[in-house]
Amino acid sequence: MARSFYSHIKDAWQSPKEGKLAELQWQRKQEWRDQGAIERIDRPTRLDKARELGYKAKQGVIVARVSVRKGGSRKQRFTGGRRSKRQGVNRLSRRKSIQRIAEERASRKYRNLRVLNSYWVGEDGSQKWHEIILVDPAHPAIENDDDLSWICSDDHRGRAFRGLTSAGTKGRGQRTRGKGTEKTRPSVTGNDRQGK
Repeated sequence: MARSFYSHIKDAWQSPKEGKLAELQWQRKQEWRDQGAIERIDRPTRLDKARELGYKAKQGVIVARVSVRKGGSRKQRFTGGRRSKRQGVNRLSRRKSIQRIAEERASRKYRNLRVLNSYWVGEDGSQKWHEIILVDPAHPAIENDDDLSWICSDDHRGRAFRGLTSAGTKGRGQRTRGKGTEKTRPSVTGNDRQGK
């Protein structure tokens, strides 16, 4: 049986450090490092993944590549009012994934757009790159699209900041229900952060 074009792309991305994709990724990262932290791009790097997550090549839909540094929180040292045990500078994390941080940064740059979804496209020793799919809720092409019109509702304002995207839902522990999720529902903070 003939395989689709998308299935070949998907196979290549299963192991991006091997085969022809490895050399291509190496060249891409050389260019990405010279670009800004948030770059609007003409087309997705991973077309199969973007289409899976709702991307359409139409007006009102854009893709932005966002780079975020790897590692934990970069905290300033307090200048006074704490004993050393309570300084809390090293070994602290943001309690959210780098992918969520990337979504929030893209949402802040493109304030009139809403984050639909995002996916990983690469990383090196110091940073990770994600591509964020953004949608214009005021565009007629989106309002009349049966697959995307739901995002025009006011319920989806500030999706990235409220943890309503796929990455946000995962980070809040809302992917599963039932036994084992007692400390993540209704929310992690509602259970004194015992769920994370």
